[in-house]
Amino acid sequence: MSGHSKWATIKRAKGATDAKRGALFTRLGREISVAAREGGGSIEGNVRLRLAIEKAKQSNMPKDTIQRALERGAGTGADAVSYEEIMYEGYLPHKVPVLVKVMTDNRNRTVADVRKVLTRAGGSLDGGVAWQFEHKGYLVIERNPKIDADKVFEVAAEAGADDIQTGDEAIEIYTSVDDFRAVREALTAQGYTFASAELTYIPTTQSSLSKEDTEQVLGVIDQLEEMDDVQDVHHNLEVSEEIAA
Repeated sequence: MSGHSKWATIKRAKGATDAKRGALFTRLGREISVAAREGGGSIEGNVRLRLAIEKAKQSNMPKDTIQRALERGAGTGADAVSYEEIMYEGYLPHKVPVLVKVMTDNRNRTVADVRKVLTRAGGSLDGGVAWQFEHKGYLVIERNPKIDADKVFEVAAEAGADDIQTGDEAIEIYTSVDDFRAVREALTAQGYTFASAELTYIPTTQSSLSKEDTEQVLGVIDQLEEMDDVQDVHHNLEVSEEIAA
């Protein structure tokens, strides 16, 4: 995993998603609902729910909207909907492996929509690519003159981080799923704040394409991310800072 940085891609995707505030709130609300349904409505014993609510607050999601999402997850809200979480596996154009995480109340509709986007672009919905990704904890601390990278490394490593990468813009910290909470809490206790803190899927290898082909694949990723039912798109495409910008 050393040498792999996903921060440029994260920032690009975040900027594109945040520009569509309504769609962002829909995704965040579904994540809260499913997390509450699967792990209970208390953030003390439900790490996934805590992360979902924190992300919602950081995105300025109204409190009453967050509460309604919690009630939907518990099945008590007036607009209660049962969402199903599914991870589709396939290929983007040029054989770039992709995992598409969706939350849907109609799996037949959603799988048809995802397949249409992929196949129309020359990709496929095949399955069998999950082995090319690792489920990991991922935290990002953006650099500023007050951040001592050596201190961050020391705290994160002591708490159990697997890999720590320091770049000009950010420090990226990778953990196992089991150690994610301990590393996060150790860094928080030292006063650090996160630009990103999530459980995600990290590719074990990267696909390197020409600038033209990279931009084509990014266009397909954009189409997937714009779908109402899609929560996350994980891929192994190498995206340079220049192209991400």
